[in-house]
Amino acid sequence: MAAPKVLCVVGARPNFMKIGPVIRALKGAGMAAPLVHTGQHYDEAMNDRFFADLGLPRPDVNLEVGSGSHAQQTAEIMRRFEPVLDDLAPQALLVVGDVNSTIACALVAAKKGVTVVHVEAGLRSYDRAMPEEINRVLTDQISDLLFTTERDALANLTREGIDPARVHFVGNVMIDTLVMNRPRAVPATATLEAVGADFRTGYALVTLHRPSNVDDPVVLARLLGGLAEIARQTPLVFPIHPRTRARIEAAGLMDRLDNARTVLLPPAGYLEMLGLMAGARLVITDSGGVQEETTALGVPCITVRENTERPITVSEGTNTVVGTDPALLLAAWRDVLASGGKTGRIPEFWDGKASERIASILYQHLR
Repeated sequence: MAAPKVLCVVGARPNFMKIGPVIRALKGAGMAAPLVHTGQHYDEAMNDRFFADLGLPRPDVNLEVGSGSHAQQTAEIMRRFEPVLDDLAPQALLVVGDVNSTIACALVAAKKGVTVVHVEAGLRSYDRAMPEEINRVLTDQISDLLFTTERDALANLTREGIDPARVHFVGNVMIDTLVMNRPRAVPATATLEAVGADFRTGYALVTLHRPSNVDDPVVLARLLGGLAEIARQTPLVFPIHPRTRARIEAAGLMDRLDNARTVLLPPAGYLEMLGLMAGARLVITDSGGVQEETTALGVPCITVRENTERPITVSEGTNTVVGTDPALLLAAWRDVLASGGKTGRIPEFWDGKASERIASILYQHLR
């Protein structure tokens, strides 16, 4: 009997950080695992850097979809992906996370009767204003196998009518990547010395990218005002995405980051970012993945969002959700200075072996 073929899909940088250990585990369990890159994130230099940092195989197919509105991008991915699915004829399609590529490819496969496997299923913010929430809910509904990062995700799925027999708690594949690459992380001192910064007394790492934070000038001004206040006492390291920089410049707010105690870096590679997180006194973010990584690293995290689809990072980890009110941001920062911040614990099955569990279950299912 031929080896089962599981077609894996990535489309955006959060996917890159999750798919590597999954592909290695699938191949190690005797399955073929071709990789399709939709090109949803299409910055060639950043793509190449992430693939090199994470040891990812080069994609077997790149759909080169590029940007567009959510509807345009999702539709174009579906249009280009269908003939690839027909040509490769896998027994299963494996998608990760909650980006447009995830729901687009899952829809195509489900309508063609191909087994759909969703890694990182069952996460919910219960905020339908987030496009990712729509993608999560719909992908889970059409998936045949759902792999969850935390036990509480099962309750979310059963409330939505999903058969618990299709759900498997396996742990967090992003932590597999972190565990594997932690020894290779670029030390924060090396990254900062390269730009002439010396923050050995401690710094706060900042990441901001969500449209709800950076597209609204009022919200953006509030957040940058809070960050400027923090920088007076705690230096900031801010790897700034080009889109975020463009929004800050368009709002005329760059002056709030123009001080000697705020270092703006270009988007960092995975190994540089891992070193910056591990070396930070605290992290201020709106990224779901960073909430998980800081919990695994034991670094206090302040999330500037009104909600999180990763509540285990709050209940068990190092995360505190404060919304976009600068007063709450500053209060959480002062608490970290005074107490050291939340220490938390590493959640169950965040042990670097989630991908192996996925491969074992999937192999049995397909055979």
